[in-house]
Amino acid sequence: MNPQAKLIFTTSLILGTTMTISSNHWITAWAGLEINTLAILPLISKSHHPRAIEAATKYFIIQAAASALVLFSSMTNAWYTGQWDITQLTHPTSCIILTSALAMKLGLVPFHFWFPEVLQGSQLTTGLLLSTAMKLPPISLLFMTSPSLNPTLLAYMAIMSTALGGWMGLNQTQIRKILAFSSISHLGWMTIIIQYNPKLTLLNFYLYTLMTATVFMSLNTNKTSKLSTLMTAWTKTPALNSMLLLTLLSLAGLPPLTGFLPKWLIIQELTKQSMVPMAMLMSLLSMLGLFFYLRLAYCATITLPPHTTNHAKQWHTNKSTHTSMAILAILSTSLLPISPLITSTI
Repeated sequence: MNPQAKLIFTTSLILGTTMTISSNHWITAWAGLEINTLAILPLISKSHHPRAIEAATKYFIIQAAASALVLFSSMTNAWYTGQWDITQLTHPTSCIILTSALAMKLGLVPFHFWFPEVLQGSQLTTGLLLSTAMKLPPISLLFMTSPSLNPTLLAYMAIMSTALGGWMGLNQTQIRKILAFSSISHLGWMTIIIQYNPKLTLLNFYLYTLMTATVFMSLNTNKTSKLSTLMTAWTKTPALNSMLLLTLLSLAGLPPLTGFLPKWLIIQELTKQSMVPMAMLMSLLSMLGLFFYLRLAYCATITLPPHTTNHAKQWHTNKSTHTSMAILAILSTSLLPISPLITSTI
């Protein structure tokens, strides 16, 4: 892709995200979402592969429908209450429509079907943007409107997202699809707590972004996109694969790694809210995700492939790991000791 075009699209992504996050009026928030959608489409379809074009088309249709629902819910609320302010969403119908629209934007169950397909059709760098940066504007809108939304509906969507995200990732062999279902599962954890402690949702999102960025950058360095390729990538960069192992276990939420912190705090908050059955259910459903993270980690580092594969062993490379990846890897695995500092700000 032309460097000037890439610069324009990247700048548009930053502009759209900033507009949505900083706006108080529904129209400017909607405009920011539209700028984001139009900026990411060329990045999805830049390989000109039929699967990439299909992914871009699916993404455009879903995001256009979700943006229309956002506009419709805000107009309905303005019609009944006279308020265009984002925090003044009070009409029940508008709240339900907005919940559906943001669920479509994020890929929450039952509006999750597009996300694995779009991620599978995208390159790893674009997949990283779709999994992290493109979710920030909808998450911020969810954060601002959370007091007005229906807690029962959010709880059902969160439980279904955690369950289906773990369940559907079990039999996948494509790494991008596994990471897509991982994202859906993590969104369930973010949604379950947003009604009671929205800052925990943002903390979960930030830490998820750190860990996912590390995983995507490691896979991009090794040029691996499916499990059979991952099995033979250990010879190329052993140190990087060791960090990938720790980051995957951190994404699974195992102590004493960073990923344990948001799950621990969310379970603690749910218990404080007298929602012990919900906390137990979310904890049990996270075991499904743990299985496919362990399978990824097993394929990456722990064992040699037990059978002959069609992929030749890769040569060990002396190319140094980028500094940003090293920083991300450290943050993705070792933030738990400073959890008292993090919890004091929540």
